[in-house]
Amino acid sequence: MSSASATLVVWTSAWLHGAAAADDVLDALGFWAGLHEVAADDDGTATALDLPGPDEVPVGPALLLASLRRSSAGAARLVLPVPGDVRGLGGQGPLVKCALRAREAAVLPDVGVGLVPALVADGVLRWTVFDLPSSSPGEHVPLGEAEHGLASAMREAATALVTLDVARHRPNVRAEIAALSAEQQKLSWPDGMPPRALRVLQRAAEVAAILEVAASDAPGGAVSATATRARDEALRPLSEAVRRARLAAVDEAVRVLSDQGAGRH
Repeated sequence: MSSASATLVVWTSAWLHGAAAADDVLDALGFWAGLHEVAADDDGTATALDLPGPDEVPVGPALLLASLRRSSAGAARLVLPVPGDVRGLGGQGPLVKCALRAREAAVLPDVGVGLVPALVADGVLRWTVFDLPSSSPGEHVPLGEAEHGLASAMREAATALVTLDVARHRPNVRAEIAALSAEQQKLSWPDGMPPRALRVLQRAAEVAAILEVAASDAPGGAVSATATRARDEALRPLSEAVRRARLAAVDEAVRVLSDQGAGRH
């Protein structure tokens, strides 16, 4: 599964540079939840962005967009943190802890904030806005390198998973993978998205679907603790390849869409 943060990063960056309308951003977020709400994690961030604080009633994402416009925000950036790698989140603090739990965040270095989504009720996604302690650079992954890494990891994992006989007890495993992958096709992206970035996002979705089915397989050939560890080891590089591919594709999309918007002015 892709992430709500990726949707917010790409669409907000396009909107900030005149390559999308505000309503388009809000419509795209609807894929992830019927209702989105926004609140700041601390009073200082709330005051700086004119948003509700932690003890106040959250507002809708339209007011977040208005706040970002007033703050002269530039392009947003996707961060997909994992234990041991929290680059782009400005060191330790509440943002890092929350982003690690969610395994995602959208950061706006020009404004000095990071946003982390979390489901707080059925159909309700809350974006918490955190102070970004510093504008430390995020992980940069060249798109070509990420695409190659995804293909290589897929070949290696396929061999290992066949050896482990993952999913032998699930006769419809191919249909499960196809259904999970097809769900990602419902995501909408701005006009002008670079085709290669879209291709990498789609490939990452296909591989992520394989990961999800393999990881949830029970017993999936993992008839012992040793076999379970072997399966996890086979999946780990594939998961990292998916993470890097998504970072690279979103990075490229933001760059191209921002350039397109700048060219209109």
